[in-house]
Amino acid sequence: MPKQITSRSALILIVIAQFLGTSLWFAGNVAAPELELLLGSSGLLSWITSAVQLGFIIGTFLFAFGSISDRYSPSKVFFACALLAAASNIFIILFPLSLFSVLGFRFLVGFFLAGIYPVGMKIASDYFEKGLGSVLGFLVGALVLGTAFPFLIKALGAKISWEVILWVTSGLALVGGVMIGFLVPNGPFRKATTVFDLGLLPKLSKIKALRSASFGYFGHMWELYTFWAFLPLLILDLKNEPDFSSSDSFWTFAIIAVGGLSCAVGGLLSGKIESEKVALFSLAGSGFCGLILILFPEMPLSFVLPFLLIWGILVTADSPQFSTLVAQGVPAEYRGTALTLVNSIGFGLTILSIQLSQALSVYFSPRQFLGWLVIGPLVGIWGLKHFKK
Repeated sequence: MPKQITSRSALILIVIAQFLGTSLWFAGNVAAPELELLLGSSGLLSWITSAVQLGFIIGTFLFAFGSISDRYSPSKVFFACALLAAASNIFIILFPLSLFSVLGFRFLVGFFLAGIYPVGMKIASDYFEKGLGSVLGFLVGALVLGTAFPFLIKALGAKISWEVILWVTSGLALVGGVMIGFLVPNGPFRKATTVFDLGLLPKLSKIKALRSASFGYFGHMWELYTFWAFLPLLILDLKNEPDFSSSDSFWTFAIIAVGGLSCAVGGLLSGKIESEKVALFSLAGSGFCGLILILFPEMPLSFVLPFLLIWGILVTADSPQFSTLVAQGVPAEYRGTALTLVNSIGFGLTILSIQLSQALSVYFSPRQFLGWLVIGPLVGIWGLKHFKK
């Protein structure tokens, strides 16, 4: 392992690596329009998104069940998973192209992302005993920027092929893995658990603080990835445009990426007020945006982008604060397992939300069915308060 470094240096490296690694997340979504033409398959966007989510769910569940990031060096886990995720992404190009191969390799990308996103949060929590809300704000902000980055690549060069997007994002993920594996040692506050405890997950489920934070996170996840996945279609629908242009790709990037900034700002605010207050404000605000879409589906063109930018700000700012509440609600030696388990369940809900939205898209336009994402924030706020009591 590399020599011990300062917590500030570790945070900088983790944030950069998290950004680079999670650029894999929506790479398939950006490539989806070209892949649909090549494969002669419509509706591929939702299936590609769900394949990654399903892989992430199964990966995080198995990582949590085995307490992988608590029993083994999280930096080594991050490095290995970044390498395997990058390879899985490239295999789409190297193997004969088919619907099965695309969905299969995107599933593997999601599976190994389970060793990047929650494990990155685990590494950060091992370096910071205090101010975790601010730290995770920067870390989740890096995830959001990484998610948005493929859309920026497409916006900068409308003729960039899907193969180039996959090569670039895989290269970035590999660099991120090397940074963590060779430059970031285990943190000073890490408390390893060496024993596999078959009854750990049931034990964690009985912790009231964990249940409360988890329920709020689940409500947040119901809306987040569905909003991101259908954002390009929502932009076209609200702007009444027939085709997705490079400028639309840029606006998709901007609306997702601005959420990364709001995660960082929310993290800084959590140092002055409670993480729970920041999370509740953000969750209620994003739910209100969904309600606006229900009440005012017809809006002036000049309102469309400001409205979506505000929604993009609010839909993500609560994520790091809920993760902070999860991490603070369990003993230090179980943080990695708790974070991974909650991620697994939360991302499971994203598949239900995305597939439900895909089914609704057959009968309704995006402006008509995406407003119902407000259900997530409403249930999340209720659950956060109910289980806290």
